[in-house]
Amino acid sequence: MRAIRCHDLIGPAGLRVDELPEPEPGPGEVLVDVKAAAANFPDVLLTHGKYQFKPPPPFIPGAEAAGLVTAIGPGVTSVAVGDRVAVTAIHGTFAERIVAAEASVVLLPAAVGFEVGAATLLTYGTTLHALVDRAAIQPGETLLVLGAAGGVGLAAVELGKLLGARVLAAASSPERLALCKAHGADECIDYTREDLKDRVKQLTRGDGANVVYDPVGGPYSEPALRSTAWEGRYLVVGFAAGDIPKIPLNLVLLKGCQVVGVFWGSFAARDPAKCRANAARILAAVADGHLRPHIDATLPFTAAAEALGRLERREVMGKLVLVP
Repeated sequence: MRAIRCHDLIGPAGLRVDELPEPEPGPGEVLVDVKAAAANFPDVLLTHGKYQFKPPPPFIPGAEAAGLVTAIGPGVTSVAVGDRVAVTAIHGTFAERIVAAEASVVLLPAAVGFEVGAATLLTYGTTLHALVDRAAIQPGETLLVLGAAGGVGLAAVELGKLLGARVLAAASSPERLALCKAHGADECIDYTREDLKDRVKQLTRGDGANVVYDPVGGPYSEPALRSTAWEGRYLVVGFAAGDIPKIPLNLVLLKGCQVVGVFWGSFAARDPAKCRANAARILAAVADGHLRPHIDATLPFTAAAEALGRLERREVMGKLVLVP
């Protein structure tokens, strides 16, 4: 079978298409014939050796996929051969066939296609965990989303609205903000042209945002923290801007707010049952049309380096999907 492997930690340029032996499921494992796999920013970090998990080369990137179950190992009870499924992993989904732990596999509703199924669980799973499990967001609260046109950003816009929040979407161009508006954002902020803190204060009549969702980091984190309301929750989701910010802790004291870490991968490993329940909830909402994952483009597996390069250059709105 073909698989995309990272041989050198030099970024997307280190990827190659390899022929590998066919995998076989062991106890508690599921073999999936991959119909689609999604590319995400953590895949870029993995190819540079800069992600929280650092598999040694050569390794297969890819954190989510969708396909058909073709075999199951001893002890597997929740899925059967022939089932349509979505899969999440730390890495390993950029392959024609993958073996996954049963806990990381969830049934894909008939109304959800493979490409959408592959492009949903990592971003929406991260965001549901962030907004519900970590921030306990409440209806009527104001949610500020940074990088709102990216994969997790759009998921935060949609889930925020579904959970009853007023959503302020911050992004870097009119085109990106138009996409956010189409996915339910109440207000939009172009933080390359507007002062983020001042605009949030204006839109909230001086109160600030109850919850800040930050997958960007870099220069926007401190003004976003300054935009947080009294007893707000500032969610640290990632650092797509590249720089890990250093924030003045006196702001946390003065606002009585919380700075809350969101590490979905560790959550999924520590509480797989809850993670699967979250995944089923998300896919049901996609099937019902309440969530609408946005796929920027679909590319062949052989274009994996191009896909990760586009993510690294921040040229993507929503998600990129790879198909064998």
